[in-house]
Amino acid sequence: MKTSFIFKTSPRLLIVTPEVTSLPEGSGILASYLSAKAGGLADVSAMLIKELFNMGVDIHIAIPDYRRIYTKRQNIIKKLYNEQLQVYMENLCEQRIHLARDRAFYYKKGIYSLYEYDNLKVSLVFQREVINNIILRVKPDLVHCNDWMTGLIPAYLRKMKIPVLFTIHNIHTLLTTVEEIENNGIDAAEFWENLYFERMPVNYEESRNNNRVDLLTTGIFASHFINTVSQTFLKEIVEGHHDIIRHTVRQEIKNKYYAGCAVGILNAPDESFNPSTDKAIVRNYTARDFVSGKRENKIWLQKRLGLIVDENAPLFFWPSRLDPVQKGCQLLADILYEVVSKYWDDNLEIVFVADGSFFDVFKNIVNFHGFHNRVAVCNFDEDLARLAFAASDFILMPSSFEPCGLPQMIAQKYGSLPVVHDTGGLHDTVEHLDPYNNIGNGFVFKYFDSQGLFWAIDEAMRFYKMPKNIKTSNIRRIMMQAKERFNHKECAKKYIELYEKMLQRPL
Repeated sequence: MKTSFIFKTSPRLLIVTPEVTSLPEGSGILASYLSAKAGGLADVSAMLIKELFNMGVDIHIAIPDYRRIYTKRQNIIKKLYNEQLQVYMENLCEQRIHLARDRAFYYKKGIYSLYEYDNLKVSLVFQREVINNIILRVKPDLVHCNDWMTGLIPAYLRKMKIPVLFTIHNIHTLLTTVEEIENNGIDAAEFWENLYFERMPVNYEESRNNNRVDLLTTGIFASHFINTVSQTFLKEIVEGHHDIIRHTVRQEIKNKYYAGCAVGILNAPDESFNPSTDKAIVRNYTARDFVSGKRENKIWLQKRLGLIVDENAPLFFWPSRLDPVQKGCQLLADILYEVVSKYWDDNLEIVFVADGSFFDVFKNIVNFHGFHNRVAVCNFDEDLARLAFAASDFILMPSSFEPCGLPQMIAQKYGSLPVVHDTGGLHDTVEHLDPYNNIGNGFVFKYFDSQGLFWAIDEAMRFYKMPKNIKTSNIRRIMMQAKERFNHKECAKKYIELYEKMLQRPL
């Protein structure tokens, strides 16, 4: 059912993304069979594409043809061959899904490799197909690119005078040379002036093979507008809060910001994260009956993971990857023994459903102290994570920086209150709880250290021990507010408003 909220004009939009979880029915014969995910970019891309499609936008999607990853696609391919697949491929322009086709994608097991050169190769081949084929086929009025793997496309489109929005989901980048770009089939000589080099280029010939191009910074530099995925993260970059961000990235974002060409648009979690319909949880529930619903899910999770079975045990859930550079897991590692010991009589429990470099660190802590029935460290599993959202009372997100974050929004929908560091998208979505005045939705600590996290956990436990009527009314309010606030339609409307603004400005 298409909504009435569409562009004032009728432009054709091309979204270029290296990953996506699913595509809307009606966007092409392969829509429901294409899913390639490495992180939040896939979820956000899928969300935006679905909402724009449902709003009636003339939307097209460019993604790599990850044939091995698209496992469900094999049966449909056989069917299509029986129904003249060649005819379908020759008329692909009538579809909204445009697959970048090359052997570089066909047999990959995952989107990203541990080897940077492999990632660079895939990026350049993807962009070659978009620049040389897909853009010419689609003839878009506006292009929306995502992250470093699409960073060269805005430089090309500057020359073509097609407006480009470049979304920064994370701050990772790779560097390469014009020679390498051209060896992979992209005629960079046509638009080399729009590339961002490590040093100021003298001319094309001088810089071709010894002056590296920064892919992420090029995307920012060459695009007409940029957006980060939260307003506070954009402000933090401009003000120089995070040392991990490359100077060139920061400077070009600042340039766009002060030119009025940078905004923050908060992401929204996938609509399937809904405790009333989620098929991965044991008992579905709403804000009306969350007390009994969460109790059943908690007991089930405790039994499944070998934890103390106690419906009154406060349960904390770690939903993010165990990455000490961004996610702050080292803060919890520093205080894990003290936290469990302090609330021993309360049977405080912590569940990790995450992969990452600190996975073994937490395993070793649990083994050393014999916390096996109080702390469960599990590899990431989508269904188990969903069950943990439904079973937990709190989630832990002490990130050092956070461009947006989705778990803190999902948690609120499931009645699990977030414990977070005051940064980026966490600042924009979590306000410290004042239970007696029905204000706030979580527990926020200001200073990034283990004692700050410990203080926030103490605040969460203080709330947990409050009278039942106070807890129930606040959690019910938070669940209802999260449902209204963190949804796809509001996010898509903000993107459409930005697209309209871009189309009205001269190039």
